[in-house]
Amino acid sequence: MLDSDKKRTIVNRLKSVEGHIRGIERMVEEDVYCMDILKQIKAVQQALERVSALTLENHLNTCVTTAIRSDDNVEKERVFTEIMDVFKATGKL
Repeated sequence: MLDSDKKRTIVNRLKSVEGHIRGIERMVEEDVYCMDILKQIKAVQQALERVSALTLENHLNTCVTTAIRSDDNVEKERVFTEIMDVFKATGKL
């Protein structure tokens, strides 16, 4: 679960991304130079990567920490598998 400060940060970043996407849509409709559109798309991708990193950081500091400290071996294994899946999905393994 996200604390209120992290939640606010993430929501604000997502609202910014939303605004950027609307701007990109306008750029496409107005036939703006393709490289300018691609630069804006890259900015959105980087912003989403930052949101993802903040969310993962929160998850590791809360849910994963709780599971590791738990005596429940099934929960520990589930969280370990979950972390491995994240690494595989991001190509970090």
